[in-house]
Amino acid sequence: MTEQETVQKQEGMKLFDMFDVSNIEIKDPALVPYICIEPKLLVKSHGRTMWKFSKVKVNILERLANRIATPGHVGKTHKIITSWASGKYNKNMTMVIDILKLIEKKTGKNPVQVLVTAIENGSPRDEITIIEHGGARYPQSVDTSPLRRVDLALRWMVQGSYQRCFGKKKKMVQSLAEEIMKAADGNMESYSRSKKNEAEKQADSAR
Repeated sequence: MTEQETVQKQEGMKLFDMFDVSNIEIKDPALVPYICIEPKLLVKSHGRTMWKFSKVKVNILERLANRIATPGHVGKTHKIITSWASGKYNKNMTMVIDILKLIEKKTGKNPVQVLVTAIENGSPRDEITIIEHGGARYPQSVDTSPLRRVDLALRWMVQGSYQRCFGKKKKMVQSLAEEIMKAADGNMESYSRSKKNEAEKQADSAR
């Protein structure tokens, strides 16, 4: 099969044979090379991407599923990991697909586009680092790399939704779907939007 035939075949292919990604628009030009939405029937890298910055080749849905597997601790607060937060690919990816279906049902829009917009809205452009000079420590504003911006947006969305459903009747699928929709709409009730705003305010004060 020639390269042109391969491209034509991919153009008619959908992600998981369910979600059309041919018209997905990434408005932030800095994030375009770092959000992979290549259409595949099975989104699974099998750990083959092990070189530097290899995450750019991993589909954004797989990166979201990997983050769901390990919600992570918020600051120094250690969270109890519940039974659904496991390393099982099938369980995590099933949750991601259910989340996209729920977003599509509630918004009537392409759920992958909603997710991409939420990542753009929830990723900070600058943050602070601690500089130590002469025994004194002070914060310094630094630009955030595009790869880290995507990682932070995914982490904050999962952590925020995890906190909202932890110990409650609300399921993680519903909580994360609501978080993604709020972030895509620019709603400040979104955990990722509020964390982004907080990080950029700290960076502004540390210039």
